[in-house]
Amino acid sequence: MLPVGRTFDVLDVAEEAGCRALVRLERMGLRLGPVLATPTGRALFFVAPGAADELPQLLYRMGWDDTGLDLHCLGLGEYVTAPPSDLGGLGPVRWLRPPTATAAQPPEARLLLGTLAYVCHRHRTVTLARA
Repeated sequence: MLPVGRTFDVLDVAEEAGCRALVRLERMGLRLGPVLATPTGRALFFVAPGAADELPQLLYRMGWDDTGLDLHCLGLGEYVTAPPSDLGGLGPVRWLRPPTATAAQPPEARLLLGTLAYVCHRHRTVTLARA
């Protein structure tokens, strides 16, 4: 288990949306931290600490005040399972983007939020249209 909130916070999105966002963010040339995939279908983006406290205001300022947006932040006092550990008997957690030398300084959440929010919104729209 990795403690969240001291050296990093985590932006938590649906895995499909997270994979799409990861491709976009890499194409944009943004410095990214590690990204995990859980067996429960979530993608976890490591970002600089403090994001959990700032997330609602950051999303609001960017025009994403939609409460239905499947974008959450884990902060101080929470934990994530480290790969290749098993998550409660559901299967292993794996890296979508493994840690690198820059992992010691994950990016500010505000740099990723616009893309993550857009992709999460599109993912929700497509999912609702399928239903």
